[in-house]
Amino acid sequence: MRYIFIFFLLLSTFLFGSNKQKITIGAGAYTQSKPYKGADNLLLPSPVIFFDNGLLYARWSRFGVYFLGEKKEDYAWGFSLTVQPRTLGYKASDAACLQGMDERKSTFEGGLAFSASYKKTKYIEVMLLGDMLKNYNSWILRTEIGDQYKLGKFSFYPSLTLLYQPRKFVDYYYGVKSSEATASRPQYSPESGWEYGAQTYIKYPLTKKLSAFLNLRYDILPKSAQDSPLTDKNYIYSGLASLIYTFEY
Repeated sequence: MRYIFIFFLLLSTFLFGSNKQKITIGAGAYTQSKPYKGADNLLLPSPVIFFDNGLLYARWSRFGVYFLGEKKEDYAWGFSLTVQPRTLGYKASDAACLQGMDERKSTFEGGLAFSASYKKTKYIEVMLLGDMLKNYNSWILRTEIGDQYKLGKFSFYPSLTLLYQPRKFVDYYYGVKSSEATASRPQYSPESGWEYGAQTYIKYPLTKKLSAFLNLRYDILPKSAQDSPLTDKNYIYSGLASLIYTFEY
């Protein structure tokens, strides 16, 4: 589904784009820790795509289409429909403490996003997203505020995130059903909660068009997730290391 969306997005840009647009493409390795006791980190290849033509956009692995907005020299704002992957969950074979648990699956989230930027550096984004594959079968609310800084040839894009996770979300990924309970793993039904995070993108040019690109992120789990008998960490960290190529068309 993600690749169909990418194809539609790129095709639409070529068909409807009237001015030259910048597009950044690349690939790299993505890693993400798992908060579950004894579970190994996730490691997988990741495509990297960035562009925004005022109609369609791609931001790493998230894609969207604007349906309302305004773009001026100093500021821009827009409402869009968006979709992104959610890489969370486990199989019973991932760790000893998960033996006998039903699988908790990753998913795709889609919904409504509002974004606004000032002088092309400062930005805020609010997203209301639902589970498109009906795995955790609920919704989340995410807010991100960020800015851009330069230090020599390095460009930094730090941001703070705040994520509200309803009870269904937290219970799906961190709860223990009565049928899964054991003497060492009691039944557990967590409540809703807030996840706090900080991240930064880091870009360093290698040539005029080729750059090294990093993403570093750290999220603090909701208190009810931290109290789960499945977890022994109160955080999730993740990172991406990639090469990206920027050009105009």
